[in-house]
Amino acid sequence: MVAPPHSADAGTPSNRLIRWIDYRLPFVDTLDHHFTNYPTPINLNYWWNFGSLAGIVLVIMIASGVFLAMYYVPNADLAFDSVQRIMRDVNYGWLIRYIHMNGASMFFLIVYIHLFRGLYYGSYKYPRELLWMLGVVIMVLMIATAFMGYVLPWGQMSYWGATVITNLFSAIPGIGHSIVTLLWGGYSVGNPTLNRFFSLHYLLPFVIVAVVGLHLIALHQHGSNNPLGIDKRGPQDTIPFHPYYTIKDLFGLSVFLLLFAFLVFYAPEFLSNADNAIPANPMMTPAHIVPEWYLLPYYAILRSVTFNLLFIPAKLIGVVAAFGSILLLFLVPWLDTSPVRSARFRPVYRVIYWLLPIDVIALGWVGANEPTGLVVTVGHVATFYYFFHFLILMPLIGKFERPRPLPLSIGAAVLGTTGSTETH
Repeated sequence: MVAPPHSADAGTPSNRLIRWIDYRLPFVDTLDHHFTNYPTPINLNYWWNFGSLAGIVLVIMIASGVFLAMYYVPNADLAFDSVQRIMRDVNYGWLIRYIHMNGASMFFLIVYIHLFRGLYYGSYKYPRELLWMLGVVIMVLMIATAFMGYVLPWGQMSYWGATVITNLFSAIPGIGHSIVTLLWGGYSVGNPTLNRFFSLHYLLPFVIVAVVGLHLIALHQHGSNNPLGIDKRGPQDTIPFHPYYTIKDLFGLSVFLLLFAFLVFYAPEFLSNADNAIPANPMMTPAHIVPEWYLLPYYAILRSVTFNLLFIPAKLIGVVAAFGSILLLFLVPWLDTSPVRSARFRPVYRVIYWLLPIDVIALGWVGANEPTGLVVTVGHVATFYYFFHFLILMPLIGKFERPRPLPLSIGAAVLGTTGSTETH
């Protein structure tokens, strides 16, 4: 049987075994096409590092989670002690747990920066709507995974956090209490709840990996957006991903690892709640029940709705508003009516945009504090503005704003060539 001919181009592997495998399963060829020689806009800045950083942190979280699962016992009577055993008796168990615990915070920080970068540069606009929506799906899965993981140490905040958050579903008319009973596996948070959450916490990261794969496929279908928000018009607008952006990503990774190492080794408990170092006690409610910092804005929106609307109770409105604040992100590609992607060429949106991250930080502050006095007022204003920004400001600004002229091409802008294209 005659072996198939092979071309002698630069992309052909020199090793015969790799060539044999690649002809039947084009793994190396796929890597070369999608990572090494992948044409990337020449003007990507460091805000584009956060996508690859998120992927690396996801791998770290899965690897550390698998090791922790070898020693963790998902039993209401043994879970807290099993975590203490990991910390005290398992070789480097403290390190693996601190990596996993603080890795969750870093994962959310990176993804939030990645999301706000997309909002600023219009990375959700045609033809990348599905790419954006898959990113929101990833964030929703992350929230579910993180919440279930927070319950597993079975400390005071874990137990009462699970009780409060799962009880929210009871506000759904008709089927709410059945959903809560299904989540609990009984009539209170207990051993069946812990088993359910452990199983799903272990499973969902692999679902996230699958959605990340779809996210990358959608990304490579039309290529990355760029700070100018204009499409590539020729080879002068692109450079190969490797080595130019692999080096840039490695620099970003180095900076991240320095910050992450400082957190793990010098401030491992900085982002955790002290009440979670106390074993779960159903007979003693903590003075102030709060979720982890990355869920505080949604918690603040939930808590800021204190009024009934006709026959709809405040609790149900709060639940709808909290979940709606996330689901609203799916509609962003259609809420923004401007034909221009990047905020660099949108003088009004460029200023208004910064009110959104400020508003989200304010909501985080509201969620972290007891709902009294100024906290309540700020919560009402910040919750109102969050929905006002997406539902009112984005459509109106897109209609009435006069964008600045766009460059002829990415290459022309980088090289300082004069000229511009139409904005519509």
